[in-house]
Amino acid sequence: MSERGEADNNGETDDFRVHVATQAIRLFARHGYEATTVDQIAAAAGVSRRTFFRQFRSKEDVIFADHESLLEQASEYLAGDTDDPWGAVCEAAHLVFGRFRENRELSVRRYQVVQRVPALRDRELVTGYRYERLFTDYLRRAVPTAEPLDVVGFAATVTACHNYLLRAMIRGDESATAAKLQRTLVEIRRKFGVATDDEPAARPDRGADTSVTVVTYPAGMAPDEVARRVRRQLESPDVREP
Repeated sequence: MSERGEADNNGETDDFRVHVATQAIRLFARHGYEATTVDQIAAAAGVSRRTFFRQFRSKEDVIFADHESLLEQASEYLAGDTDDPWGAVCEAAHLVFGRFRENRELSVRRYQVVQRVPALRDRELVTGYRYERLFTDYLRRAVPTAEPLDVVGFAATVTACHNYLLRAMIRGDESATAAKLQRTLVEIRRKFGVATDDEPAARPDRGADTSVTVVTYPAGMAPDEVARRVRRQLESPDVREP
């Protein structure tokens, strides 16, 4: 058997990991997560069992492999020079959304698999929080004079709105587009007072309903708790689908 990845570059590229993840998710969707074995995944991906375990610790790891790749890409993007750190966070969110939109079929299959397995749903929540943490840590370094509540609130709001539109896109909502994310992020920047002077005003889709999310909290509340409340409010099932 010719081993993809081993023949190319010893299976260490992001493309290789996403290839294996794609094959694994296809098998999970067809046969079920529990019923699919590592040997089946390795065979479908054209690699050996040994190669699989060099790259992934478990089946659970492989299903989120593209997230790992995107987290690295977002981190590398934020490491670049910029005069607008708040805008850089928004651009990183766009990068992630765009990659998932390009691979919507894979995202849909993973969504279907994850919804059936409680352990995978928990892992997905943790993975989502890693994006928020990446944005928070970056802003703390890039804008050390910013109020901590502004930093965690901004990162939490950007992440929550991105995730909301991402899930809507995966579920087939045609209005969940990159343009809608752009308008949403512009409004977030304006609300937090970090929009640039030449930033165009965000306008809702013609005929679309708009809403305002209000989160209240007592003075002195820990920043992480404020961020948690923002996420919970934005992700609440009571918020109408766009």
